[in-house]
Formats: sequence, C-alpha cells, structure tokens
Amino acid sequence: MTQASPSATTVRNLKTMLQYQDNAIVSSMLIKNSVGNVTLFAFDGGEGLSEHTAPYDALVIGIEGEAEIPIAGTLHRLGEGDSLIMPANVPHAVKPLGPFKMLLVMIRGEK
Repeated sequence: MTQASPSATTVRNLKTMLQYQDNAIVSSMLIKNSVGNVTLFAFDGGEGLSEHTAPYDALVIGIEGEAEIPIAGTLHRLGEGDSLIMPANVPHAVKPLGPFKMLLVMIRGEK
C-alpha cells in the first residue's frame, strides 16, 4: 500500500489545480503506484490526443468544458461531471471542444 504524503491529504479543487497553457496539453500525475495512476489533464482549445490504445482500463471524468471521445468508432460526448470507461486495448482519442480538463484513472489489470 502506498502511504499518502501530508500534502496529499489536503482538500484541493480539480478545476483550479492545473491551469491551461496556450497551444498545449498540461498534465499532473496525482497518484502513481504499482496498481495504476491518476492524472489531471488541461487541454487548451484546439489541442487533443490522436487515436491510440492503452494496455489498461481507464476511467475518464470531465472536470471542465466538453470533449468528444471516440472509442472503437463510437463517438461519446463528455462534459463536466460526466464519466466514461475506456476499455484496455481499444482505440480511442480525446477531441476537446474548446478548453477542457479531465481526470484520467488508469488501473492495471491482473497478470
């Protein structure tokens, strides 16, 4: 089990933890351990992630703004407070519809 540092036990607001940067995708890993990681992303308008796969299941939670997330050819629209599961090894992309913040939770599967 990973022990939390004192700063990790402070209540923080996901919307204000990470700021947008012009023409960039900014990320901050909040937790990383042997079973997975939790990363906060801020996409400037016009920025996104091209289609790719990941070896682990992932949960995406919309924090601010909206994005289209195609998974295996099916388009999903994600807004603030919405969540979406992206299965392991299935092609997906992130296409923000303006400035967009999301929390990505990746969990490693059993070996």
